[in-house]
Amino acid sequence: MTTDKASELRALHVPGRPLLLPNAWDAASARAVREAGFPAVATSSAAVARTLGYEDGERTPVAEMLAAIARVAAAVDVPVTADVERGYGLKPAELAERLLAAGAVGCNLEDSRPDTGEPVDPGEQAEFLAEVRAAAGPGLVINARVDVYLSERPSLEEAVRRGRRYLEAGADCVYPIGAAGEDEIRALVSELGGPVNVLCEPGTPPPARLAELGVARVSFGSGLHRAAQAYTKGLLAAVAEGRSPL
Repeated sequence: MTTDKASELRALHVPGRPLLLPNAWDAASARAVREAGFPAVATSSAAVARTLGYEDGERTPVAEMLAAIARVAAAVDVPVTADVERGYGLKPAELAERLLAAGAVGCNLEDSRPDTGEPVDPGEQAEFLAEVRAAAGPGLVINARVDVYLSERPSLEEAVRRGRRYLEAGADCVYPIGAAGEDEIRALVSELGGPVNVLCEPGTPPPARLAELGVARVSFGSGLHRAAQAYTKGLLAAVAEGRSPL
């Protein structure tokens, strides 16, 4: 069953017809994503962390993060891919085993250190990804995040160099987070030689245009959670003012 769902998720990564992933943060939001007709559910590490009372950056205890992922996976009948930052300090084999046990069939793995934001050596990251792949086999769809655009020296060349190494190491998709310009995205799609994930946020082309640029996967990070929280604050302000929020 797990391998079947992983194959289903992998097949949804089609350049030019991207998989849209409005990221969820708990079982209720995951059900809402599914009820809206989306064929897969992704979690956001930042949104899950804040829901659990922590901040992003691997500050959530790994057992709590995995339990949250398991609740999401149990709540829906479609593939679930989990944002697990850089693995919460777990060895690759244990990370793969625990993700699969939680019901996830995909994962995001980033190439910067959560405590400092410093980039991980690409060779070290490629080895890490290869070990996750070896442990999981085809049962996990690995989305390799490239954090070059979050650094002080963003570089298309470095993003491509890293992304190619990660694909060679067994990643299914490359996620150059922070790439927003059409020319940059078009070049990444052309030069990486594998499926590309783009984060949809203010300043990024809309999903329809990303499809035209050849993107294979579009995610929304913690954006929906932030919007939901802002809306909730508006409701609470209405209550505080003596008005009905509904």
